[in-house]
Amino acid sequence: MSTKNIDVNTDYDLICVGAGIMSATLALLVKLVKPELNILILERLDGVAQESTAAWNNAGTGHSALCELNYTPQKGNTVDCSKAYNICTQFELSKQFWSYLVNNKLITNPKDFINSVPHHSWVTGEENVAFLEKRFNALKEHFMFEGMEFTTALSKMKTWFPLITANRSEDEIMAATRIERGAEMNFGALTKKLFDVLENEFNTPVHCNEDVIDIDPDKDVEWSVEVKNNITNKTQYLDAKHVFIGAGGGSLLLLQKVEIAEKDGYGGFPVSGEWLVCKNENIIKQHLGKVYSKAGPNDPPMSTPHLDTRFINGKRELLFGPFAGFSPKFLKEGSNLDLFKSIKLDNIKPMLGAFWDNLPLTKYLIEQVSMSHEDRMNNLRTFVKDAKSEDWELLVAGQRVQIIKKDEYEGGKLQFGTEVVKSKDGSITCLLGASPGASTATHVMLEVFETAFPEVVNSKEGQEKLKGIVPFWKANITPELFKETIAYSSKALQL
Repeated sequence: MSTKNIDVNTDYDLICVGAGIMSATLALLVKLVKPELNILILERLDGVAQESTAAWNNAGTGHSALCELNYTPQKGNTVDCSKAYNICTQFELSKQFWSYLVNNKLITNPKDFINSVPHHSWVTGEENVAFLEKRFNALKEHFMFEGMEFTTALSKMKTWFPLITANRSEDEIMAATRIERGAEMNFGALTKKLFDVLENEFNTPVHCNEDVIDIDPDKDVEWSVEVKNNITNKTQYLDAKHVFIGAGGGSLLLLQKVEIAEKDGYGGFPVSGEWLVCKNENIIKQHLGKVYSKAGPNDPPMSTPHLDTRFINGKRELLFGPFAGFSPKFLKEGSNLDLFKSIKLDNIKPMLGAFWDNLPLTKYLIEQVSMSHEDRMNNLRTFVKDAKSEDWELLVAGQRVQIIKKDEYEGGKLQFGTEVVKSKDGSITCLLGASPGASTATHVMLEVFETAFPEVVNSKEGQEKLKGIVPFWKANITPELFKETIAYSSKALQL
């Protein structure tokens, strides 16, 4: 990335804080539609995609609700599929964007960042089997989930995931679904490709080792961004008409310094992720798929256990998790004071309310933090019966900050997912939250693009260009359009 000095005499149309998948997606979308807009990207670390976007720091699942049971909650006797349809649509929108870049020769070798890996749901016990069958019946008729299979037969499951079915007997009560269309993602590799396009095609480099200290209103432009260089300790002030804060877990602390009323009441609770990573090549070769199960009755959605094939830096890997750890840091490379710094007068009540309403989460985290290697292996053995402790090692993944926001009834509410906080005039936007974040980056950043530059997005030229890049956006998605899109992206992305 660039080591050139930042041009302090330039008024920037957009400054993006953080060099992850979100900033890369937003900046490239803007440049494709309006290349003359002047964009600057600032990153506090010495390279791009080193926090939440890094391959080892996330699950690598192309979240499209093909296997994630928490996206289809049971409500009474029915299964609510509305969130599943939305998330599926949003991931296909992302695939359209990446396909456009491949077809226009802006990026090459899509297998560096996306691979076809079947997605499975797998459950045990009568109650969970009944739920999974009900979920399957609710989804199978919808065109977005065409091709999904369901089985309770051990013989069939042995062909889907032999590592999990080894040493199991016919009298075990199990069920599974499978859909071939699943994707395995390396968001770190993708993000680096997007930033290469920005630098090489649009002269928009990332300036690394630049820590954004504060963002203040500026009477002459919109915002004055205070930036400190981590190597020279030099501080400078940059003018920007629009600012996007996409700094992962660090976004909340920066948002709290911005003088907009919309930030009030937001808090955050940090949770670190951990994975068991297989070291035995013979075992890795026995499993090809992402297999998601069901979280415990009192466990949070983030705890959904899954056994995943990964492709990282050209090598096939096998991970199981996630396990939760606790650190007061909001970023992996953050400060132990982050959580304490985030507590303000306007969010004390929401944070206390969220704490009391989520005591099971606190209990879950305490249990997770106190786990030994053998405890984690016993969790893995619910999936892989004869898993040997010496074949697996623990890897610490990225930090996630779960959103806490004001709630008039509960005082505060812990929210899972992502949320965009924006000023009334749209000149500053901030992304908070976690999963399914990266998978839905294109959808979320299109919303940010429209918020910040409505005159560009809603112009005739803007609409035509965006329809060429992402035909799904704001479209009436018919079975025919969905099928065409799947075929288009499968060909472009070599899936």
